[in-house]
Amino acid sequence: MVNAQKVKEDICDIGRRLYNKGFAAANDGNISVRISDQHVLCTPTMHSKGFLKPDDICTIDMTGKQIGGRKKRSSEALLHLEIYKQRDDVKSVVHCHPPHATAFAIAREPIPQCVLPEVEVFLGDVPITKYETPGGQKFAETIIPFVKKTNIIVLANHGTVSYGESVERAYWLTEILDSYCRVLMLARNLGNVAYFSPGQERELLALKDKWGFADPRNTPEFQNCDICGNDIFRSSWKESGVAPRAFPRPGASAPPSGAGCTTDQEALIRLITDRVMDELRRQA
Repeated sequence: MVNAQKVKEDICDIGRRLYNKGFAAANDGNISVRISDQHVLCTPTMHSKGFLKPDDICTIDMTGKQIGGRKKRSSEALLHLEIYKQRDDVKSVVHCHPPHATAFAIAREPIPQCVLPEVEVFLGDVPITKYETPGGQKFAETIIPFVKKTNIIVLANHGTVSYGESVERAYWLTEILDSYCRVLMLARNLGNVAYFSPGQERELLALKDKWGFADPRNTPEFQNCDICGNDIFRSSWKESGVAPRAFPRPGASAPPSGAGCTTDQEALIRLITDRVMDELRRQA
């Protein structure tokens, strides 16, 4: 049986960590934990996550109806519920606005791969949704194309949402992503981001598979993809307005065509664009 009081205390602890890290300014962000098939604990609206108390936490059902708590539930609870509906294994969801990852959300810049081993193992390819006004069901549904292939998503012009088997694990993913985005910006300011090779990336994916971490890049559907080129979610870029402007994809050769990958024509266009952009940067 779930100890609801302990879960509420855990939510408050994560709320303080979000606030202290600068991931949730003022009353930003929301946290939830599924405690049964039909019941979810979630943070209230208009309340700083840094100063939560257990009796501030609300109880809602899987339709979003509030059935417990003295304060009104978060206005973005539908986002959490949609993730729970799509993923039976998920027990907690954390949504917030970590500044460095949110900068990528605003720029619509895909998160580069083949840079940090830890990121490849714990995060993998991180998608960016299309934009919808936060709070409604259409906003919640923007995660559907991605939710089964990743445990963290960048919400266009908004922030991030991460999820896992516990509130601690869900929070960790956000912290890893924001730290990575900050490091990328610092490296770019130094003038270069060095990528490791596709072969070295495959070594990491083999370890990831051995350790029991799922990754779409280890499935037959994506075995022919450009492993360092964000190919898992590339098909969503046009609708979402995503393009690699600040961090062009590594390498100069076009990837082979395959299920879930770009076509040869798209790869050629991408290759030409990358080379033109590289030349323009050198001349700047």
